[in-house]
Formats: sequence, C-alpha cells, structure tokens
Amino acid sequence: MAVHVLELHHHGIRVGTTPAELDQARDFYTRVLGLTPDPGRNIPGQPGYWMDLGTAQIHLMAVAGTSSLAKSPREDPSLPHVALAVSDIQEAKKELDRLGQKYFSIIGVTGPYAEQIFMHDPAGNLIELHQIGTCRCNKTAPAGVVARMS
Repeated sequence: MAVHVLELHHHGIRVGTTPAELDQARDFYTRVLGLTPDPGRNIPGQPGYWMDLGTAQIHLMAVAGTSSLAKSPREDPSLPHVALAVSDIQEAKKELDRLGQKYFSIIGVTGPYAEQIFMHDPAGNLIELHQIGTCRCNKTAPAGVVARMS
C-alpha cells in the first residue's frame, strides 16, 4: 500500500534572504506572470507571499539560513518543496511508519491543530503532506476552513 495523495496544493520556493529580494520576486510573479498574492497569508516570523495560481499556489519565501520553524538544517519547511494533500494525515503517518519512511511534522502553522508532514525523496527533494481542507493554499478548500485560517 502507499499514502493516497489527492492533489497538488503548492510549490514552495526560496527567493532570497532580504525583504527587497522578496519584493522583487513578488513583483516578477505579479507583473510578469500575472499572479496575485493571497491577502490572508501570514506565518509569523516567515516573510513571504502566497501567490494564487488557479486552485493552487506558489509560496515565495525569503529566509536567511535556517527558518524559525526548522527542526534542523535539513528539516526546515522553508526549504524548496512540493505540497500534496492527503485525505487523512493520521492515516498517512501510519502508512509512512509502516513503510519505514522517515519524516518530521510541524503542527499549528496553517491552523491551530493542522499538522504538516515533511520527508525527503531519494534525491533529497522535500515533500510536504497535509490533510485536505486544512490549508488555504488550495482554493477548493471548504469556505469555513479558509475563513478560520485567515
């Protein structure tokens, strides 16, 4: 068996280390690509913009070194990553444990109880899993969920 992935939610990228570099990136994604920033995006201590793209987003992050949310330099949710939704995050964790897949989790970033799981693929790419409907990065999330996260 495997973790059942439902959909792509966002792609997180680092765009520099300073507010000026972050603003240059926002300008590029807005002016050149026509994307708009999500006005409800706010992670304390994590400068960035969540750029809306259809039903998903591109997360632009400006971080110098390791972020305040990191558990270690390799266990840092501000590293470039792709985020995928699963139907049940607890079931996903059980399956990852059964498979012997190492992961780390962060609770409370996208909502008071929302849990995000991060793991590396064999090439070292960071993959995020979160439960569908708990992240405003997907515009198909139920309205009540998005409103609670604003």
